[in-house]
Amino acid sequence: MTKRILVIDNEQYIQEVTQICLRTTAGWQVLTAGSGQEGIAKAEAEQPDAILLDVMMPDMDGPTTFQQLQDHSTTRQIPVILLTAKVQASDRRRYEELGVKGAIAKPFNPLHLASQIAATLGWSL
Repeated sequence: MTKRILVIDNEQYIQEVTQICLRTTAGWQVLTAGSGQEGIAKAEAEQPDAILLDVMMPDMDGPTTFQQLQDHSTTRQIPVILLTAKVQASDRRRYEELGVKGAIAKPFNPLHLASQIAATLGWSL
């Protein structure tokens, strides 16, 4: 079964790169959202298999978006991986305390992104 990934990132370039590389390397379907609010609405409507969520976005940042996803019974079970430039040990601990499944450092290697997601979530490619 084809995996469906929702990418929530305010940078159009990141949306496009993740979409192309996940489709090409893993054959996954990729949905995109440019803000936390749009991402929450798409997560509720589309029920993706996982969400890649940017930490630093205007209006509603990644941790706030994640918290709102957790507050909705329809999106609480969707695993979330953060995309972030902040990957120091203290940042990783804070993300784990929030309940996210993992964090992938930006900039990331597009050719390795699908395998990083699969490894984090225990999926086979």
